[in-house]
Amino acid sequence: MGAQVIATESWPLILRLGPVLQKMSGQEFFEFCQLNRDLRMERTSGGDLLIMPPAGGQTGRVNFTLSRLFGDWVDRDGTGLGFDSSTGFTLPNGAIRSPDVAWVRRSRWESLSQSDQEGFPPLAPDFVVEIRSPSDALDALKAKMEEYVANGTELGWLIDPLERKVHVYGRRAEVRSLDNPSTLSGDPLLPGFTLELERLWG
Repeated sequence: MGAQVIATESWPLILRLGPVLQKMSGQEFFEFCQLNRDLRMERTSGGDLLIMPPAGGQTGRVNFTLSRLFGDWVDRDGTGLGFDSSTGFTLPNGAIRSPDVAWVRRSRWESLSQSDQEGFPPLAPDFVVEIRSPSDALDALKAKMEEYVANGTELGWLIDPLERKVHVYGRRAEVRSLDNPSTLSGDPLLPGFTLELERLWG
């Protein structure tokens, strides 16, 4: 059975792969992505391929601002490493996801082999951020955040500039939805990191 493209009103484009292609190993999928570097792709735990659109100007600005502000904290703190949206992570459930911003404790990162570090690292980041763009379905992003937490992520922020809301996910707490918050604190996981939301709303 060949691949089947599912048309959707919003992104990502879902490509349902036949049984043979669904059996690609993580390394084979990494090599497949390298052959198609113009496409930003993720893979679900069920083996479906998700093709993501390029970011629009406003979303790209928000992503850049957040990465810069968070990167400053990562440099000061030194206990972990930050990653941008081009990094794929292989979650324990087999999905390969690329959060807009991710952070991994240095001890966990250094426990990986060099080949694991160079491919799609086999772990769920300790901290992730997803930023909603106009083409994103909110329910799909919420499900993605729940998947991160179920696979070991300790803290996740779903930032929605369209409605000026933030949904906060954690392993030991209920989801909190904040309306137009002025700041977000990463404590205790990210001690001293406070994000001023007005710098993202812009």
